[in-house]
Amino acid sequence: MVAYILSILAAVGAVALTALLFRRVRTAGEDRDPNGPSAAHAGAMLSAMFLLVFAIAIIVPWTTADAARLNTHAESQSSVDAYWAASGLPGSAPEEVRRSLRDYVAFVVKDEWPLMAGGHMHPVGDERMDDLRGRVNALQPRDDEEEEAKATVLEHISAISTARAQRTADAGATPPDGLLILTVLTGVLVVVFPFLAGARPRGLAMLPLVATAALIGFGTYLTWDISRAFDGPLAVGPDAFRGALEEFARISGGM
Repeated sequence: MVAYILSILAAVGAVALTALLFRRVRTAGEDRDPNGPSAAHAGAMLSAMFLLVFAIAIIVPWTTADAARLNTHAESQSSVDAYWAASGLPGSAPEEVRRSLRDYVAFVVKDEWPLMAGGHMHPVGDERMDDLRGRVNALQPRDDEEEEAKATVLEHISAISTARAQRTADAGATPPDGLLILTVLTGVLVVVFPFLAGARPRGLAMLPLVATAALIGFGTYLTWDISRAFDGPLAVGPDAFRGALEEFARISGGM
């Protein structure tokens, strides 16, 4: 933050120094016109800066939400694959592992998803996965087929854990700290710049400024509203996990 402030002060100082030097040049004329080159140049740069910051503030959450949605499908698919592979485990392990997978996926949908809107994960979820991994790892296969089934189930559980870790990162991900502040600041400057430049619009001339301010305000609010992958208009829902529960029911009914 200190570096940002120093860079702003350096830029302001450069402008002030340049203005002072050119005031000493007798051939230089004053520019007080709101439509003059100074106002036109500054207005164009402010608009470009706002558009750049606004685009980043939209694209970053959009891509995060898109990646988070794909990751939920990867996690749910790994759960389904583990459910299928559990049929080859020894003894009563298939029923126990499948019950644990059903409980885990149902827990994610009902208990954990509401917390993710605020950027948090339920600590019980990690405990469930650790317990399931430990119980499968403790199994004693009696032949090569059961050994292969155990290895396959552990591989899918590892994939679930990896996808869960990524979901944790996605839930806590937000745009860079100063990005939203910069979006608000540049938006305000774009709206008030005509007045700062000396323009005094009246009557119908105010309508374009009011419309611009309304659209910028809406866009700025939107950048804040979509800042989390599991909350807001772009929120990723638990549809993939609900689909996994339906697949569990289908597999159990067909076995």
